[in-house]
Amino acid sequence: MPLHVWSSAHYSIALPDGHRFPIAKYAMLRDAVLAEGVVAPDAMHDPARASLEDVHRVHATEYITRLVNGTMPIAEQRTLGFPWSLGLVERSFRAAGGTLEAADHALRAGIAMNLAGGTHHAFATHGEGFCVLNDVAIAVHALRAQGRIRRVAVIDLDVHQGNGTHAIFASDESAFTFSMHGRRNYPFRKVAGRLDIELEDGTQDTEYLEKLSEALPEVLATARPDLVFYLAGADPHEGDSLGRLGLTFEGLMRRDALVLESCRAVGVPVAIAIAGGYGRDIADTVRVHVNTARVARSFL
Repeated sequence: MPLHVWSSAHYSIALPDGHRFPIAKYAMLRDAVLAEGVVAPDAMHDPARASLEDVHRVHATEYITRLVNGTMPIAEQRTLGFPWSLGLVERSFRAAGGTLEAADHALRAGIAMNLAGGTHHAFATHGEGFCVLNDVAIAVHALRAQGRIRRVAVIDLDVHQGNGTHAIFASDESAFTFSMHGRRNYPFRKVAGRLDIELEDGTQDTEYLEKLSEALPEVLATARPDLVFYLAGADPHEGDSLGRLGLTFEGLMRRDALVLESCRAVGVPVAIAIAGGYGRDIADTVRVHVNTARVARSFL
């Protein structure tokens, strides 16, 4: 069975010279999974735009109005980390649509992947940290509205805490948000989730995998999810410029396999989003994401 993925790489944005967000990684990732045979051409999908109805289930009307109409103040754009543009709006809605479509497919096939998404710093009322719309929350609420799911777990293994996702689901007893992240890393004001594991700078493969293997059974047993959203960040990699951890390529593949093995053991489908990655060499970030897709395919 092929791994089905959604790529919004066609919907790129122009950024100022020297901007630290690696927008080029999305096209590089799309091309790499095809060139290496990880994804078949007919299993590579262009995502539909998330509908305004789906987005409004999560985000405040005032925020979406400013975003869509281009009336975001400069200070809000600075917090977001992006200059406003029509391309930013289109890309954000497409990336959110990709996570929803991947989640829909995962419910039928067991695993699917968005080659974008994981925008976990987006709150209901604003975006920050390069995250415009909270794609996972949008997908959860859309699928609930369709009667497809009720209980969910978010396994967030980006190196930065998923503060926006934690906040959105803070009072939702049917959502279990788990984040394992750098203690001293962004965001510097953390938002409590159902389970947070904070890692010290320099944490390497063995300690990381031990902590994850201890946590996952508790997460899944407590959450009893109908669907898991897995944020497979590339930024715990030792070559990441913002990560401050020391995981190797092999360690990150073992991380991915551990998550998928744990979910398979309890029979729960998984929708994967790639989240962050800021390698000093962008090819390293792309390699981590390609490896995640490769591991995911092995579970189909």
